[in-house]
Amino acid sequence: MPGTSSAVPPSNATTSTLSAADVIRLLSLAPHPEGGHYRETFRDAATDGSGRAASTAIYFLLAAGEVSRWHRVDASEAWHWYAGAALALTIDDAGGRHEVRLGADLAAGERPQAVVPAGAWQQAASRGEWTLVGCTVAPGFQFAGFELAAPGFEPV
Repeated sequence: MPGTSSAVPPSNATTSTLSAADVIRLLSLAPHPEGGHYRETFRDAATDGSGRAASTAIYFLLAAGEVSRWHRVDASEAWHWYAGAALALTIDDAGGRHEVRLGADLAAGERPQAVVPAGAWQQAASRGEWTLVGCTVAPGFQFAGFELAAPGFEPV
């Protein structure tokens, strides 16, 4: 169409017509050390005795071929599926390793939310072109409580 830029999605664009690059740009996401892109959207003003925020929230996007590498956080982390393809979230904790599918197809076993216990190893990958989720951490996320595994790491 003359006079339109392919860099700007139409105002009636739905998530099914957006690319990963569109979502990254529209939500002002930045690269995350574990893989993917993110932006912190909330940091609770309420704190614990050490000054740590009571909770935090981020947008997190994984595009096709990207993975959230094995990592663990020193707090509980709730994952919330927002848009795009389903997401495979693998959790390795005291109960063993299991995969949760986050997505909209409830009849197929996908769920819109999953919680990773504090200290559990986790990794994630999109099952399509891209997946947008939210992650809420309580007590709040801090990089001092984040451990990123070395490439090739597998929890035992």
